[in-house]
Amino acid sequence: MIHQVTKGIKISVDTNFEGSFYKNYKIHYAFGYTITIENQSKDAVQLNARHWEILDALNNVEYVDGDGVIGKKPVIEPGGSHTYSSGCLLTSPFGAMRGHYSMVNFSTTKNFEVTIPLFKLSAPFAIN
Repeated sequence: MIHQVTKGIKISVDTNFEGSFYKNYKIHYAFGYTITIENQSKDAVQLNARHWEILDALNNVEYVDGDGVIGKKPVIEPGGSHTYSSGCLLTSPFGAMRGHYSMVNFSTTKNFEVTIPLFKLSAPFAIN
């Protein structure tokens, strides 16, 4: 599991390989990930948006931006956490993801970014 703390917000990431399938005459590799966002600060915060860079072993990069996570903009109280699961498709059995969440601190009303650390995606059959 990968962990990183930015401005009192701890991001933990766990990944898994879901399988592969053919689509439009190309093989795709499906990966899942579970992210836990823990508020270790003294202020309530809200996650408003996300930015992802999804990289594969073929040097393809996909950028994904959107509101909240999984259709939610969670408010996380001090000492609280929010966990969600999602996934991505790659055209190679190896890759990685990284990004950031855009959040607001309710006490100061200031926006800030929380780093989502780089985490690797790899199909177990492709590892030596």
